[in-house]
Amino acid sequence: MNYAGSQATTETRGYMSGFGNSFETEALPGTLPVGRNSPQRCAYGLYAEQLSGSPFTAPRGANERSWLYRIRPSVKHFGRFTKVDAGLWRTAPCHELDVPIAPLRWDPAPIPTDAMTFLQGVNTMTTAGDVHTQTGMAAHVYRITRSMIDQHFYNADGEMLFVLQQGDLRFVTEFGRIDAQPGEIVVVPRGVKFRVEIPFGPARGYACENYGGAFTLPERGPIGANCLANSRDFLTPIAAYEDKETPTELFVKWGGSLYKTELAHSPIDVVGWHGNYAPYKYDLRAFSPVGAISFDHPDPSIFTVLTSPSETVGTANIDFVIFPERWMVADNTFRPPWYHMNIMSEFMGLIYGVYDAKPQGFAPGSMSLHNCMLPHGPDHQAFEHASGGDLKPVKLTGTLAFMFETRYPQHVTKHAASLGTLQGDYADCWSGLQRHFDPSRP
Repeated sequence: MNYAGSQATTETRGYMSGFGNSFETEALPGTLPVGRNSPQRCAYGLYAEQLSGSPFTAPRGANERSWLYRIRPSVKHFGRFTKVDAGLWRTAPCHELDVPIAPLRWDPAPIPTDAMTFLQGVNTMTTAGDVHTQTGMAAHVYRITRSMIDQHFYNADGEMLFVLQQGDLRFVTEFGRIDAQPGEIVVVPRGVKFRVEIPFGPARGYACENYGGAFTLPERGPIGANCLANSRDFLTPIAAYEDKETPTELFVKWGGSLYKTELAHSPIDVVGWHGNYAPYKYDLRAFSPVGAISFDHPDPSIFTVLTSPSETVGTANIDFVIFPERWMVADNTFRPPWYHMNIMSEFMGLIYGVYDAKPQGFAPGSMSLHNCMLPHGPDHQAFEHASGGDLKPVKLTGTLAFMFETRYPQHVTKHAASLGTLQGDYADCWSGLQRHFDPSRP
């Protein structure tokens, strides 16, 4: 096996920075043609291939494509596909059972003792929308105890956003390698081939499968030119290829089903590429939050890292939102998230630390679901502490939570509903809230 290109794992040597930019990188000098994309003959006997993440006629600002110069074109990565068991991976529309409407919460999923690769370790918790109309999403938990060896995968149904919670992951992709750790996210676009390895032991985290428009940075509006997530902090891999002539399995998720074929070689054979359609990673601790410095609690949309737009301006197919370390300084204000009912549906997880609105029962690795127009908010303990505490400046430290928010109702899978980690007493966290109304006391 020959690994080529830079093998550095440090960001200064192994990645290019910037979000939505057009990059170029080559593992062998002279791989990329000058002044044209598909020359009559490519250098080193390579094939030119375009990977399009948007329609050809999409406006320039939304047009996503990359040119790949590879040992074999992808048509040589295809044999006779057979449908295989997708395990606990589910795709919208998925209505396996009716679950009574209620806020839901799960304890962390335990790390299994069995050998489980990424493909075996994906457990779908909720689905929303319809993969066939390229709308909506699915929320998954992954638990991995074994690296993929001579196995590769690509998702034709959507792009995948991985939120690392425990254990490092290595994504060996057509575009190069990405090493990531808890507190970082990795986004692999639709159609990109990759395998997942665990360099230092078992791993657990969350994944959002986005059937709709590709994730992009949200508009800042009155915030201006800075804060939130800055494009320079998004890192894209440099080219690295495998010239490996050994049997390999290629799995493809298409139309909600999983298919497999056998190859005689590794599909990670891109020697150079250029374009703006590529996998990337981002350290969530680089997010620069903004907030109230006088009074009132701003909407959680100010913590949006990435958004998947819909055809309705201002209404996201998915928003990826985080709640990071930050100062709380608002005066005469209830500082935790207020009680609310939301037209958007919220799937939430905790990467590390304590979430200020739920100090009990929501450990790192936990999940919660607050669906469309179902009420939720701080538990009794958080309410009492926030209502009676000294409103001096407080810094929330050592905490990082996130939310997958979508305009579609999220349907709970049969697997998620049957888990022993589902907290049957979740609603009790509000049972201590008391009536304080007294018309004689303004």
